[in-house]
Amino acid sequence: MAKEIISTTNAPAPIGPYNQAVLAGNMLFISGQIALKPDTGELANLDVIEEAHQVMQNLKAILAQASMDFSNVVKTTIFLSDMELFGQVNEIYGKYFESDDFPARETVAVKGLPKNVNVEISMIAAK
Repeated sequence: MAKEIISTTNAPAPIGPYNQAVLAGNMLFISGQIALKPDTGELANLDVIEEAHQVMQNLKAILAQASMDFSNVVKTTIFLSDMELFGQVNEIYGKYFESDDFPARETVAVKGLPKNVNVEISMIAAK
């Protein structure tokens, strides 16, 4: 199966040896996104709400580059620096999907995330 690298300047460039996303067949695998602003590379982290919105905007840009949107998302993984942030992040996350068209998901708290952010989200989407 051929794979296609998906990359857009509307989402932050990778900060390590990985790609923003890989399209394999009809499946899009999006690497974990943090709250980096694509135009400046700076963090959008005044609070966890701003972080969550920036993460979702980064994911939206990558989906768009692959001619997809949030309705194509079948699975997400949310990483949090503290499970106390779950409610705020969950509220922002939910606003990006149509009512009742949510993907499968897990949310986990981890010891640390890149650049000491509070939120990282990865996605799998299908055409």
